[in-house]
Amino acid sequence: MAEFVLYNAPQSTCSQRVRYALHAKGTAFEEHKLDLFAGDQLKPEYLALNPNGVVPALVHDGVPVIDSAVILEYLEDVFPDVAPMRPEDPKDVARLRAMMRFVDEVPTPAVRVPSYNLAFLPHFQSMSEEAFQALCDSKPLRREFLMRMGRTGFPQKDMDEALGRLRRGVERLARWLEESGGAWAMGDRFSLADIAIMPVIVRMDDINLGSVWDDVPAVSAWLDRIRSTDPFGKTYYHGSLLTEKYPHLAELARSKAKRSA
Repeated sequence: MAEFVLYNAPQSTCSQRVRYALHAKGTAFEEHKLDLFAGDQLKPEYLALNPNGVVPALVHDGVPVIDSAVILEYLEDVFPDVAPMRPEDPKDVARLRAMMRFVDEVPTPAVRVPSYNLAFLPHFQSMSEEAFQALCDSKPLRREFLMRMGRTGFPQKDMDEALGRLRRGVERLARWLEESGGAWAMGDRFSLADIAIMPVIVRMDDINLGSVWDDVPAVSAWLDRIRSTDPFGKTYYHGSLLTEKYPHLAELARSKAKRSA
């Protein structure tokens, strides 16, 4: 077995964080792509690694490390001198962790609502009520989330709330960039804060929510910069974007572009 084995899903935002960090560190790893709709993350062999039944899980020398934010910090502990993405000053580290906590509390869960409504809902609508309930009951961390969604999707109230939280995430990123005075959230050096929020901004752009930052050019420029980094292309291989997996989303994007032209 390889020293590092990553169990993840191509379109999973939390998986994308970890893939980026591994590539940034230049760390070779064996990748296992799980099919979440097939329930790979709920099979006994995976639950033995991650009892939460979500991705990703990173196995290092046979020992599993779970939760994407924990994995990001773990990689910094293991490779502190390789492409460091965590500052050395304890005060700056505390600030970094507060930034990551905000991302995990506000925009990260919010982006799941439009993602499910726009991309995943047809899959759940095709299920029987009994099958859907069984799926919800099998989810250690996502049961209540799926139950709120139901087989008809999240109501407009929930969508509006999610968009408000995403807007707050965009505004917070813009504030970090302004305060840092550099290219990245903590200044001139790329940090875990940038990795933490990266999948949210990329997902928003992918599902036609990029207009949320039309009046925040600093965020557009930040997105262009992160897309130009070497680990980005390796992280977002084909099939990592929802529009690459769900043709109806790509068609929505084309229709929107025609209307805007």
